Amino acid sequence: MDKKLFGVGLILLSLVSALPLSAQFLPQEIGQRDQWEQFLLEAEIVKAEPLSQGVTKPWKLYLRKGDVEAAGAWKNISKKLGGGGRDSWKYEIAAYRLDKLIGLGMVPPAVEREFRGKAGALSLWADSKYNLVDIVEQGIQFPGSAQKHIDDMGFVYRLWGSLIANDDPTQENIRYTEDWRMILIDHSRAFRSDKEYTERLVFGIKGIKMYQSTGQPYLIRRVPRDLLERIKALDFAAIKQAVGPYLTDKEIQSVVVRIKLIEKEMAEMIKQHGEDTVIY
Repeated sequence: MDKKLFGVGLILLSLVSALPLSAQFLPQEIGQRDQWEQFLLEAEIVKAEPLSQGVTKPWKLYLRKGDVEAAGAWKNISKKLGGGGRDSWKYEIAAYRLDKLIGLGMVPPAVEREFRGKAGALSLWADSKYNLVDIVEQGIQFPGSAQKHIDDMGFVYRLWGSLIANDDPTQENIRYTEDWRMILIDHSRAFRSDKEYTERLVFGIKGIKMYQSTGQPYLIRRVPRDLLERIKALDFAAIKQAVGPYLTDKEIQSVVVRIKLIEKEMAEMIKQHGEDTVIY
C-alpha cells in the first residue's frame, strides 16, 4: 500500500475487465480498498482538527500506521431531519458498502471508528483538485476531451442518488480529480425511507428534484448497462448482507422499492429515446 491516497500500485489485470464503466477509482486503487479499510480501523490518530465546512461538524483526522500516512474525515452526527429523514454517520458506511456491492467505484472507503469516546464513520480523505462549486463559481471550463465522460458520470451520479435517496446532493460533494474523474463524498442524509422517497426517485422524469430556473426534471439520460444490471439484480438479502447494521430493515426495503422505480424510469427513457441512446 502506497503512502498516497489509493496510492499507485500494481494494476490488477484480472480486475480491469470486472470494473463497470462507471468506476472512477483506478483499478489499482480499487484493489487496495481492503487495505485502506484496515488502515482506517487501526492507524494511530496523530492529529485532529475540526472542519469549518459542513453542517455535520466533521473532523479531519491525520493517521499513521508504520510508514503509511493518510487523512480521514470523521463524523458522528445522528439526528432527525424535517420531513421524516435522518442525518446519520451510519449512512456513510452503508453508502460505501453499497458502492462496493454494485461496483460503482466512486465512494471512498469508510469504516466505523471511535474518536473522542464516540462511534462514528471514518472515511478516507478524498484528494481532489476541484469540487463542482469551484468549477461553477470560478468559471472553470471542462476540457473538450473530457466533456462526454463528465456528462456521462453526471447521469451515473443521478442514478446513484436515486438509488440511495440522497436528499442533500450538493455541488461541494461532487469532486473531480486532476484527470476529471468524479468522486462522491458525504452520504449522511441518504437512505430516506419515508413515503415520498418510495413513490418517486430523487432524479428522473417525475423526480423530486427539479431545475429551479425552468422547473424541468433532472433526467437520467444515459447509464452503463453493467451498472444498471447489477442494481436490478439486488434484493433485500444481498443488500442486508452488504450493509450489515448500518441500515434498518425499513431502509433496506426502501432501496429495494427504488430499484423497481429505477427499472420503470429507464424503461420509459428507452421508450422515448431508444435503447442505444440510453444504455451503453
